Amino acid sequence: MKTKLQLSALFLGTVLACGPALAWSQPSSPSQDSGPRQDIKNGAKDVSHGVQKGTKEVYHKTKHVTKKVWHKTKDTTTGAVKGGKEGANKPE
Repeated sequence: MKTKLQLSALFLGTVLACGPALAWSQPSSPSQDSGPRQDIKNGAKDVSHGVQKGTKEVYHKTKHVTKKVWHKTKDTTTGAVKGGKEGANKPE
């Protein structure tokens, strides 16, 4: 019984002592380069996607507002012309 306990304690001690060294010696996953160059690439991609999305949103908003203003201007101009014609026909 004493031998089993000593063997278990020796094994546990070895694992605890060598475990961190084994974990540090293994390289990180090869698909993730955590260097500054990769950070810059990732940042540039994020900015690029943001600019593309923002540009599309601005384009659609501008198109919508331009149509809305055009319709309002058209209606106002038509009303002014009609009012001018009525005023010319009915002098007071």
